[in-house]
This record gives sequence, C-alpha cells and structure tokens, in this order.
Amino acid sequence: MTAPRPRPAPPAADARTLRLGYGTNGFANHRLDDALAVIADLGYVGVALTLDHDHLDPFAPGLTRRIAAVGRRLSALGLAVVIETGARYLLDPWHKHAPTLLHDDPTRRIEFLRRAVRIGADLGAEAVSFWAGVRPEAVPPQTAWDRLVAGCATVVDAADAAGVTLGFEPEPGMLVEDIAGWRRLRAALGDPGRFGITLDIGHCRCLEPWSVPQCVAEVAAHLVNVQIDDMRRGVHEHLEFGSGEIDFPPVLAALAQAGYRGLVAVELPRDSHAAPAVAARSIEFLRAAAATAAARSTTASTAATGRPTKDEVPAGALCSASTDATAAVRYPDSGRRVE
Repeated sequence: MTAPRPRPAPPAADARTLRLGYGTNGFANHRLDDALAVIADLGYVGVALTLDHDHLDPFAPGLTRRIAAVGRRLSALGLAVVIETGARYLLDPWHKHAPTLLHDDPTRRIEFLRRAVRIGADLGAEAVSFWAGVRPEAVPPQTAWDRLVAGCATVVDAADAAGVTLGFEPEPGMLVEDIAGWRRLRAALGDPGRFGITLDIGHCRCLEPWSVPQCVAEVAAHLVNVQIDDMRRGVHEHLEFGSGEIDFPPVLAALAQAGYRGLVAVELPRDSHAAPAVAARSIEFLRAAAATAAARSTTASTAATGRPTKDEVPAGALCSASTDATAAVRYPDSGRRVE
C-alpha cells in the first residue's frame, strides 16, 4: 500500500515562506507518532525522518504495513517528509555508522539505502539523504573512493527506478566532507539528474571556504534538502540557534533568493533530552530570523537611489563569517582534530 504523497511545495517568495521542518533524530526518546505530533503542533510543516530502531526501522517485520501507517500519520498531521539515513547503531551495535559504503563488505549499508529509497517512494519523500562515511584506516584512499562511487551508483539506480530524489550530504570528517568533494563525486557518477545535495548550514560554517550564504549560492541548482543548526568554525558540533557563530537572516535570505522550495529541517541530534522545548525555541528563532531577513530585503529594495537593491547585494556580503579555509576541524565526540 502506498501512502498519500504530500502536496507540492509552494514557491519560496522570501525568507518568511521557507518551509521549516524538524529532524526526528532530535526526538530519539519519543515514540515516532508522538514526535510527529509535537513537531506538527509546534507549527513545523515537515519532518526529516531518520530511519532508526524506534523510528520506522527498515529491518523490523511488517515494513509495508508500518510504512503505510506512518504515511497516514504524516498526511493527517499535514507534514511533508525527507528521509535521513544517519542512524548511529542501526546496522552494527558495536560500531557507529558501520558498515559504510567504504568498508570491505558494504552489503548491509547498500541494503539499508535501498530500503530507504523504497520508504521514500512510498511516503512521497522530497528527498532521501545519505553520506559517504569515514574512511577506515586499513582502506587506501583510492580504494575507498572507488567503493564510494560504485556504492553510490547502485543507490542512484535504485532511486531512478523508484522516481526518488537523492540528497548526498558532505559531512565533516567523512570521505566527502565539503561541497568540492560532492562535486567531484557527482562528476564521477556522470552527473545523474536525481543526485542532488543535502546542505547542512552548520557544516558550511564549520569548514567551507566561503561564507554560509555563498555556500547556498554555490549549490543552489542542485539543492534538494537543507539541514539547519548553529555551529562554530572548525568544530563539528550541532548547536542550538544563537549558541554558535552563524548570522541566520542572511542565510535564510540566500535560500529564498536561490528559489529553494524544499524543507529546511532543524538538525539537533544531541538534544533529545529536551526535544519539545528545543524544538519550540528553534521555530521561534527561525521565524524571527526570517522576519528580519524579509525586513532587510524590503529596506534594501526601497532604499534611495544609489543604494543596492536586494538582487544587487552579493549573498556573501551580508555575512561577516570568517572564510578561513585552513581552520582545523575538531570533533567533540572523540577529541580528535582533522586538518
């Protein structure tokens, strides 16, 4: 049984019309039905659904029945959906995120991604998001790259057959950690039409060589999924809004200017202990940032002669973020630093 597909997304006219969602990996202590209800009650219009043990486990019995039930729940709550595949210990109870497409035997990862594509198709997901994984020390770089390309090609084939859009996410510390790496991978795959990019706004601040609004502009043509959180330069740690270094009104303005129509989903996977309160603060913050972005846009476009209009202001000019591309990235989980 195939669940009803969500209505088409409205065009993003300005930052206030961006479609805000919330990630279920930030509701890990809630039943999925309860998490979806809280997210909808707070005013979010979509959900980034991480397939995990208690949130539509793709390996548990009765998958078809459970997909249909989740589809009905999403429809009843008016929530659009993207599928995320970043569950930590779903595939291996001993090793986080293992196996990836880079391991000697990626069979279970590939099957997971195939099932994610099927779930995405049945739920009418706007995108199915995945990433490369960290290169195992015993695997040479070229071997890891070849495995990644081969694995992604298999997933692309599955997505093409199902009519599903893929969003590949550059992830700090992984084999593909930045926009340049995503471009290289897409080229190696032959520039497939369904192979878009998932952009995590915090990651842009963490390690990209451009300002965050410039990152949005760089990938606008291929942007299919957005995760949003605060972050500091060189530290891969998802922070509540206002706790990091990102100026959000220019970022939301850049998304609107890019014509992005997909979900902008809050990504705070370490805050499940206080999920309802964090989700409430997050939507309030983003709504205020969107209003500020819209007000700045109106002011710029109605300014006196000689003042730049909205369209004449480079996206990066609104952001004071450093573009130091040489900063090391620190991972709070392990304390290690990656240059």
